[in-house]
Amino acid sequence: MNCGRRVLLLLRWSLLSALVMAWMPLPGAWAHEIRPAYLEINEITPGRYDVLWRTPVLSGRQLPIVLKFAEGTRNVTEPSLRELPDSLLERRVIELPGGLAGTRIDIVGLQATITDVLVRAQMLNGTHSTTLVHPSQPWLEIAAERGWLSVVGAYLRHGIDHILLGYDHLLFVFALMLIVRRTQALLWTITAFTLAHSITLALATLGLVHVPGPPVEASIALSILLLACEIVRLQRGEASLTSRWPWLVAFCFGLLHGLGFASALASIGLPRGDIPLALVAFNVGVELGQLAFIAVVLALFALARRIRLAVSLERYARPAAPYAIGIMASFWFFERLASF
Repeated sequence: MNCGRRVLLLLRWSLLSALVMAWMPLPGAWAHEIRPAYLEINEITPGRYDVLWRTPVLSGRQLPIVLKFAEGTRNVTEPSLRELPDSLLERRVIELPGGLAGTRIDIVGLQATITDVLVRAQMLNGTHSTTLVHPSQPWLEIAAERGWLSVVGAYLRHGIDHILLGYDHLLFVFALMLIVRRTQALLWTITAFTLAHSITLALATLGLVHVPGPPVEASIALSILLLACEIVRLQRGEASLTSRWPWLVAFCFGLLHGLGFASALASIGLPRGDIPLALVAFNVGVELGQLAFIAVVLALFALARRIRLAVSLERYARPAAPYAIGIMASFWFFERLASF
């Protein structure tokens, strides 16, 4: 009997530890620092291509990844390099008898990173393709013809990756879930947040609104800190605007977060001729990732109640959660403020 109780107690505390670790995001370097590399190939004459290759610079170091074209490819012009604040830009013109269609491009070293590569190719015959290359398969084949499904697939995946690796956005959603306890109210709150960031994402991406990136990122961290303060007030039994009108607060802050999403989308660009399609696919990917995160958190809460961890959560984890959220948000805020 004693052994069984010890096993049950160990299981409870293991799950409690997992929940607490799930609540605490990784350090600030992971919030929007995993930017994709970018490769653009435009056929200018039969068999001759203009190549644009941009690799992100993380902590002052360029990612150790290089392009390897099919055998027989030669440089018409030597690569010209341009250093940007967050990336290294390389341009050159290459030539391959018979063309690149049906050939393979290897991205050497990609498998040792956690960075994706967005590839856009435009051919003289009007065909174009958009592909997202992952470290698990660090190569691609240039197809002769690819349709709109390739654009949708690439930008849908990038939207999902961005929200799931954007720990500041997820932390904001998690803070909302701690404030809004009723399912129907949570549904309206998340809907308002989604509607708001969809509006500013579209406006900023289409060039109708322009706000510098660093102030937006710092303000996003500040919005999380304000929610952490609201959670503490709610736990003390004090009335607040967020507890009374959570959907309104989520909508206002959602406008801000949408500008952050637009900044990420601007870093990879949109395909010419498919801007609306790529924008919608990216936004849908963000929403799918957000819903998946909410579902996982709700499932963990339900599991905790099922194995009688709810009392431990209420007594230890829930009071500590807003302070952990506030500390992380404060770190992000001052880190981003210092980068202005």
